[in-house]
Amino acid sequence: MKKPILKLCLITAFSALLYSCSENEINQSDAKTESQKFKIIDVTHHDGKPFSTGASGNSSTGKYVDNPGGGVMMQAFYWDVPAGGNWWNTVSSKVTAWGNAGIGSIWLPPASKAQNGAFSMGYDPTDYFDFGDYNQNGTTETRFGSKTELVNLITAAHAENIKVYADIVINHNSGGQSEANPFTGTNTWTNFNGIASGKFKRTYANFYKNSYGNNDEGSFGGFPDLCHADPYVKDWLWIRADGVGKYYKNTMKFDGWRFDYVKGFGAWVVNAWNANVGGFSVGELWDSNVNVLNDWANAANSSVFDFACYYKMNDAFDGNNLALLNDDMMWKRNPYKAVTFVTNHDTDEIWSKMLAYSYILTHEGYPTIFYRDYEEWLDKNKLNNLIWIHNNKATGTTSILYSDNDEYVARRNGYNGNPGLVVYINNSDVWQERWIQTNWANTQIKDFTGNSTWYPTTQADKWVKIQCPPKGYSIWSINQ
Repeated sequence: MKKPILKLCLITAFSALLYSCSENEINQSDAKTESQKFKIIDVTHHDGKPFSTGASGNSSTGKYVDNPGGGVMMQAFYWDVPAGGNWWNTVSSKVTAWGNAGIGSIWLPPASKAQNGAFSMGYDPTDYFDFGDYNQNGTTETRFGSKTELVNLITAAHAENIKVYADIVINHNSGGQSEANPFTGTNTWTNFNGIASGKFKRTYANFYKNSYGNNDEGSFGGFPDLCHADPYVKDWLWIRADGVGKYYKNTMKFDGWRFDYVKGFGAWVVNAWNANVGGFSVGELWDSNVNVLNDWANAANSSVFDFACYYKMNDAFDGNNLALLNDDMMWKRNPYKAVTFVTNHDTDEIWSKMLAYSYILTHEGYPTIFYRDYEEWLDKNKLNNLIWIHNNKATGTTSILYSDNDEYVARRNGYNGNPGLVVYINNSDVWQERWIQTNWANTQIKDFTGNSTWYPTTQADKWVKIQCPPKGYSIWSINQ
């Protein structure tokens, strides 16, 4: 009787195996069918070219070069960096490593002397031509250092083929002397005739309210509000060869501009600056309304920080609803004028920062990394990996393949022979798996973050199952 029993056992085991395989195939089919119900959202419609800052990307140093994914910017400061005049040296010590990591530009704080002297972060400008070489406002050096140290920093960055953007504050001034103002009938702090550089002297006639009007689009903090309608102000800011813009660009060698508080003046001001001075520019327009951001960017002929994206990421990642990433953002509306970010010196609300960085470094626009996130708070190796993926794989238009509360999957569709990528973000507490449609048939792919060890092969219809770790991300492309 032993042989029939053994035979029966083998038949039972084989049947169970067949049932298991059949059940698995059914489950796989059901999972794929479920994913196919999601209607793919083709977010952007253009020729696929990467974001460009308008400058040549050939590097004589062999370090950073413009790449298939476009550039990555580093905000090279935070609020209240250490005082004492050593910040320019601190940043100088970082640029070689940043260049090796693939950082293409750095954004510096306002570099000229401000009212609070050695303790100012620069947003209360007094003398646009004092970079730490005149003794005024109680100090010679700025909070960040001397003019020589600033020049050395810019030179060091350029040696790594890293562009340097100046934070420029042209809405308001501070630190002037009191003078009688016939337009207000009071005394105002608008006399800047005594500035040490002797360049771009100002009086009450150059600030609102004056002969050109009572006000412009906005004032800030009660500071004297520069009147850009005044030909003298225009001339000194962006027209004359030795004025602010052209001196910063041609003598100090800045490559572009971050315009502070652009709600305070008309978009035509930035447009005129860009037309006369040149260089990359981005405006700080603190508004989550995409229409407001896009209208300003077009009128100013400038990029703008994507606050719409910032607030949607905050709601999606911290509010546990990744479907909100389907909503409108500046990078979707106008990808060549959108500068994306996770935090900056003014606002730091997003808690799930690595998920947010995985989003902006795989999606369109010009992503910005915050100094403290990179150097102090987050895992630098993971950020470097995301920078590499952005520079080498994040190409082409964008399609959203799936989204719900916990999961978000998007595809960059590739450009100029580059295959693009698929990014999978998982905000749940467990591993997730999902079938998605790629652009690749019968092709082995891998997760370039190393978070998944799978090496799946896409089917003939370009579908494939991928996975993502809890509270994490995976980024897939052709294994080559």
